[in-house]
Amino acid sequence: MSGQGSLSYTIVISGAPYSSQAPGSALAFCRALVRQGHRIDRVFLYGEGVLLASLLSAPPSDEENLRDRWCDFLAEHQIEGIACIASALRRGVVDNTEQHRYQLPACNLASPFLLAGLGEWVQGMQDSDRVVRFMEGH
Repeated sequence: MSGQGSLSYTIVISGAPYSSQAPGSALAFCRALVRQGHRIDRVFLYGEGVLLASLLSAPPSDEENLRDRWCDFLAEHQIEGIACIASALRRGVVDNTEQHRYQLPACNLASPFLLAGLGEWVQGMQDSDRVVRFMEGH
């Protein structure tokens, strides 16, 4: 990266928290990017990665709460956090709008995450200098 200056990134996470290293590795990578002066345009959760945005996960007290760490990081650096709406609905992660649309008893999408379609991933590929994906097994 030397000589290139500051770059912009879209981060895609498709590995589930607590059964994959993807969310933890992605957070460490993002923290390093910010320390080095790079910009993160958006973090896009896809597939099992949307479970990171669920308010209903409660890891044991001796484990890191990845959702809270991600929510704090996104809010602190004003980074857009997006969960794929199709992946989220399949896995029971819904916002207030989808709760009402499907007449569900509750919503559980953690703020500052938003639900949106795959177009956000495509937009990230167009807008950002780099797209880095963290998948199951990584």
